Amino acid sequence: MLNLSQSYACSTCGRTTAFNVLITSMMHFHGTGRIFRKHAKCLVVCHSPLRIMRPDDANIVGNVHGGTILKMIEEAGCIIGTRHCNTQPGDRCAAQLARVERTDFLYPMFIGEVAHVSAEITYASKHSVEVQVHVMSENILTGATKMTNRAALWYVPFSLEDVDNVTEVPPIKYASPGQEEEGKKRYEAQKMERLETKERNGELLMPVSAPDRTTKEPYTVGFSQSSLIHLVGPSDCTLHGFVHGGVTMKLMDEVAGIVAARHCKTNIVTASVDAINFHRKIMKGCVVTVSGRATFASNKSMEIEVFVDADPLIEAEKGKYRAVTAFFTYISLDKQGKPLSIPPMKLEGDGEQRRFEDGKMRYLQNKAKRLADKERQQ
Repeated sequence: MLNLSQSYACSTCGRTTAFNVLITSMMHFHGTGRIFRKHAKCLVVCHSPLRIMRPDDANIVGNVHGGTILKMIEEAGCIIGTRHCNTQPGDRCAAQLARVERTDFLYPMFIGEVAHVSAEITYASKHSVEVQVHVMSENILTGATKMTNRAALWYVPFSLEDVDNVTEVPPIKYASPGQEEEGKKRYEAQKMERLETKERNGELLMPVSAPDRTTKEPYTVGFSQSSLIHLVGPSDCTLHGFVHGGVTMKLMDEVAGIVAARHCKTNIVTASVDAINFHRKIMKGCVVTVSGRATFASNKSMEIEVFVDADPLIEAEKGKYRAVTAFFTYISLDKQGKPLSIPPMKLEGDGEQRRFEDGKMRYLQNKAKRLADKERQQ
């Protein structure tokens, strides 16, 4: 898709354009390396900032940190969502991340490679847009490229005049009624899942910066459960003064990674992120507590549930609230980067057993979906 030796195909109308021609014409038009294109008969928005991966982007294994990639994905989605929602007259607005449907980590990205991020709006409801994002890595020494990540995100536009006012989203043109119908099904499914997730929102998870090694056995949930605390500053925030979704996702990935590493005691990498739900906005000046716990482990992967709680410092009377929830999946690697088996979890109590069974169901559903997608591509 963003391989310099390949072509760019519009997923709405199917028209193919050579990427080097596209980027040349867009650079001539904008004078930048960013791409923003609308075909005459459909809406295609593609944003591709080029960024070279540096040592401070790496995790302890030496690959690019999963949280860094999540942040880049969210920034691209926010840009095209905001651009599209401001293409009609009325209040100016900014797109706020509401949900990440799923993010797949297909291949690792390495220090020294260049990241290309492309994003496209694939469905628009009255008050939200779906954005599909793809990340490509480019080895600038050899010219080799590969897709490393793909994600689906939902954004809601909030007025710059009134931060509590959700503005209407301009419609987009679809290549066929079937394409619009498929988008509507995805919209209804994520809406239902968000409502179901809210039922778990009242559950308290006590912050734990270090596991209790004296009373908890290794491989139990309590042994690996972890938390971190972060004060939200201006650099973390959007135009509205709310935390960027990408900043939150990076913190969540760090906590989930700590949980996985404490359980496996090996190098670990993010395999996928499933259903990040942004329930409430987090304001500048809040103290956020990000907590994670293991919920499920198969032979080759483990699922971590992550909660983000926000505590306003200035308006303390509002009280602490649950802002974001998500599930992260990790795999364990040896020193040569080959997959290792995940140690089985030791479950304690009915609650942990119930969460384990729920996680197993999600694991089997995702596995079936991957197999179905693979069959369709063949």
